[in-house]
Amino acid sequence: MELVTTQDNTQVQLFAGEFPRVTKPITIASGQGLLKKGTVLGKITASGEYGAYNDANVDGTETAKLILAEDADDATSAAVKSIAYASGHFNQAALTGYDAAAGVDFEGTPIFIGTVV
Repeated sequence: MELVTTQDNTQVQLFAGEFPRVTKPITIASGQGLLKKGTVLGKITASGEYGAYNDANVDGTETAKLILAEDADDATSAAVKSIAYASGHFNQAALTGYDAAAGVDFEGTPIFIGTVV
């Protein structure tokens, strides 16, 4: 069982099922600060780097693409390398930044969102 710490400091199970998990190396854009495992990510159109998903943005990060697979190094003043999940079945309660619009973005992709039973 893989646990993540949520914004309210509780630990919850990251995965909701056994759908195959695929990771890929990514670069987190400078200015993103500290991103935690389980953060929903969007891809910045101008740079191809990733940042925290936010449906209100207009830089590409308004579209949910991946889920951060590890606590990332501090990207406050420089871009950092990390790893993200490109597929899997994730527990909604363990994800940072997930909302209904992100759920729509993930439709038709190999990222599935559910709950732990």
